[in-house]
Amino acid sequence: MGRLAGWRRGRAAGLVVVFAGLLVVGAGYSALVPDQSAVAADPTPAQSQQIEEGRRLFAVGCSSCHGLNGEGANNGEGRLAGPSLIGVGAAAVDFQVGTGRMPAVQPGAQIPQKPPTYEDEEVEALAAYVASLGQGPAVPAESAYNIDNITQEEVARGGELFRTNCTACHNFAGRGGALPNGRYAPSLMDSSPRHIYEAMLTGPQQMPVFSEQVLQPQDKRDIIAYIESLEQQPDYGGFGLGRIGPFAEGAWGWLAGMGALVAACVWIGNKGVRS
Repeated sequence: MGRLAGWRRGRAAGLVVVFAGLLVVGAGYSALVPDQSAVAADPTPAQSQQIEEGRRLFAVGCSSCHGLNGEGANNGEGRLAGPSLIGVGAAAVDFQVGTGRMPAVQPGAQIPQKPPTYEDEEVEALAAYVASLGQGPAVPAESAYNIDNITQEEVARGGELFRTNCTACHNFAGRGGALPNGRYAPSLMDSSPRHIYEAMLTGPQQMPVFSEQVLQPQDKRDIIAYIESLEQQPDYGGFGLGRIGPFAEGAWGWLAGMGALVAACVWIGNKGVRS
């Protein structure tokens, strides 16, 4: 007993206890966490061929900014040319390349949308290659953003979610708006349901990430339905003027009306002088 008590008071006793505790915690974690080998299973031959095709396309069109292995790169002047793509997932690639934002013409505060450079099959290959670099959000299934059977209650709920989370940047009518430092939130009127879902899932550029835990798939679907309802809503007064509200309509009326009156006064004055 005395010998055991003396050992417990020794300097090495604390280290042994800590080491034993780490072993117990590690064993418990291994038992409780599901096996990830099934998730990271070897790709099928077809998937391997798609990934290889994506790697070839990436090396030609993307590596100059994002690095040959997607690790990111600088422009030679110490400034970042393109961020790392490891772990961004296939959904981010499908959004950025599918909307034509990537490849970018040049780096800047805002990357505008333009006609896509790649065909759909090439976008899928690029997404598969980037997904192979690290786990990230996958391209959502069509059922996630399909709104064919949406109800009016779900559209109304989507409107509440949109006004709570999106109007600060995208305008209450989804027509976009200005942001600091030369950035802007684009209009959502020409966006496809798939790309809207992916934007919420991945948070491109200055947009925050609305993960499946923050906004559940049904929430995202309701928001998409509401945006679609805005796009189909007619402008009963004629020109929508961005649907900014009475200010835009009053400003347009003031400028057009006063401008016409000033022009008429100038014309009358010149005519009187000539007479």
